[in-house]
Amino acid sequence: MTKRPKKRSLTLKGHRTSVSLEDEFWHAFLAISKELDRPINALAAEIDAERQLDCGLAGAIRLYVLKYYQSKAT
Repeated sequence: MTKRPKKRSLTLKGHRTSVSLEDEFWHAFLAISKELDRPINALAAEIDAERQLDCGLAGAIRLYVLKYYQSKAT
């Protein structure tokens, strides 16, 4: 069973920020970062720049992880 989200620290555009993500999403996000050979902060910055204003960064990361693995399944 999934535990409550944990705060995770990231650096975006030189500023520290935090996102609350469940372990499963955080580990999947780290795995994607490694697979793409991109630093986690750079990937997070891309997601942040592309997200809609009505979506928080944590939600945008969750959607990114979901879409990434959905695209691999097709």
